[in-house]
Amino acid sequence: MRRKQQASILRTTRKIHRWLGISLFMLFLVVSLSGLFLGWKKNSSGYILPKLQRGSTTELSQWLSLDSLQRIAFQSLHDSVNSGLSTKLSRIDARPEKGMVKFVFDNHFWGVQLDGATGEVLNIGRRRSDWIENVHDGSILDDALGTNGFIKLIYTSVMGLALLGFTVTGFWLWYGPKRMRSQRGKTKP
Repeated sequence: MRRKQQASILRTTRKIHRWLGISLFMLFLVVSLSGLFLGWKKNSSGYILPKLQRGSTTELSQWLSLDSLQRIAFQSLHDSVNSGLSTKLSRIDARPEKGMVKFVFDNHFWGVQLDGATGEVLNIGRRRSDWIENVHDGSILDDALGTNGFIKLIYTSVMGLALLGFTVTGFWLWYGPKRMRSQRGKTKP
């Protein structure tokens, strides 16, 4: 490849890299900060994600039924946090190895951890990590606008392609000048 062509490709690459950086700066800031918080969620002393508690037994045959545990979780949420909160569940997370069942709610960011055998409330905590995850993957916009996953799909596609674009253009911005310098000595005057 001729030196002029290489220089032209390098200039174009620099423009693409700069344009991507300027146009997506805020989104990359949001993704990087939320990703940082998500990486630290289990090491936040329970602030971002409540610590998993231990129940009294890991023997499933001694556990209460799920519907009994669910009733206790709903009542505990209403008694301890707010009686107006929705009890619509996002998931029930059984942790036999910890003797604990966790109830995670859909329309707010609270979770209730119960002893699987006794139904004792082990923890009622705000799950800030769920909100941060919704920001990180764009779900928060889908929820706010009711687009049923469309914005999240666009958002994650744009961010993934942008990261790929930064990787390719960043590599060329590093490698292109090295290549041009190495070829400078090979050309005849």
